[in-house]
Amino acid sequence: MALPALLKDTLELPVVGSPLFIVSGPELVIAQCKAGVVGSFPALNARPVEKLDEWLSRIEDELGEYKSRNPGRKVAPYAVNQICHASNDRLMKDMETCVKHRAPIIITSLRPPAEIVEAAHSYGGLVFHDVINVKHARKAAEQGVDGLILVCAGAGGHAGTLSPFALVREVKQWFKGTILLSGAISDGFGVASAVTLGADLAYMGTRFIATAEANAADEYKSALVQHAAHDIVYTNLFTGVHGNYLGPSIAAAGLDPDNLPVADKTKMNFGSGGNTKSKAWRDIWGSGQGIGQITDAPPVAELVDRMKREFDQARQDLLIRASA
Repeated sequence: MALPALLKDTLELPVVGSPLFIVSGPELVIAQCKAGVVGSFPALNARPVEKLDEWLSRIEDELGEYKSRNPGRKVAPYAVNQICHASNDRLMKDMETCVKHRAPIIITSLRPPAEIVEAAHSYGGLVFHDVINVKHARKAAEQGVDGLILVCAGAGGHAGTLSPFALVREVKQWFKGTILLSGAISDGFGVASAVTLGADLAYMGTRFIATAEANAADEYKSALVQHAAHDIVYTNLFTGVHGNYLGPSIAAAGLDPDNLPVADKTKMNFGSGGNTKSKAWRDIWGSGQGIGQITDAPPVAELVDRMKREFDQARQDLLIRASA
C-alpha cells in the first residue's frame, strides 16, 4: 500500500472527497477534513482570483483551531484542484497562492504539467493527477506525480469508460505511487471494495453533493436521492470532454437526453451548456452511476460515520468468507 506519510494517521476512512465545480467550498472542505477524509475544491471555485487566498486562510485557521481543541481526533489535510488547460488563464497565479499556503495536496486535471509538480514538490506538497486510461497514466507518471486518480466507468462529471478491474490492476503492475479509484463509489462498502481491489484511496464526489454542507441547490440534492443509475447520461456535449450527467437535468434544459449531438472536443468550455442557455454544473448536473445508493443528504460528519461502519462491516464480512 503506497499511502504517503501525510495521510497516515490523519484519516478515519481512506477517502478523498473529489473537487466539485461550484459545489465544493470552504464549508464542505472543512467538514470533510474534520470528519477524517480529505476535502478538496477546484481553485476556480474561488472567484475572483483573490478569493483563493481568503479560502485557504479560512480552511487552515478553522482546521488548526479544531485540531487544538480535539487533539485525539484525526483531521485530514485538504487539497486544491488545478485545471491544467489553456482555457484556464488563472493557473499559475492560483498555483503561486497554493505555494504561499503550502497546500498539502494539489489535484491536477486534463494535463499534468511539470511546472505544477515542481512547484508543489518545492515545499513538500503532493500531486495527484486524474486519468482515464493507461496512456494518460504513463504520461502523468513521467511528470513525477505522487499519485494517480483512476477515473473509471460510472464516475460523476468527466469520466472514462474502463472497468476498475482493468485499469487498477494494469496500472499497479508498473506504478508504485498512490492509487486513487473513482467510479460509482457511494458508501463504505464501495470504499472497502476499492481498497480490496488494490487502490490506496477511494475518490468520491457525487455522494458528497448530497450533504448539508455542499454548495448545491436543494433541487440538485433531491434529484440525487430520487434517481438511479439508469438516469445517468454519458456525453461530451456540455464541455467538450465526455462526462456523466443527470438525465432529468438535461431534459429540464430543453434537450433530449437520449438524442444528444456530439460536441467538438477541440473546443472545451467548462461553463457552457452547448448551444443552450443552460450551464454545465449549474443547470446540467454532474452525477455518477452510484446514486441509487443515495437516500438522504445528511451532514458530512454523519455520512462519514455511517460509511466507516459500512467499511468495517465489509472488511469483517470478507474475513468471515475467507475463513469459511
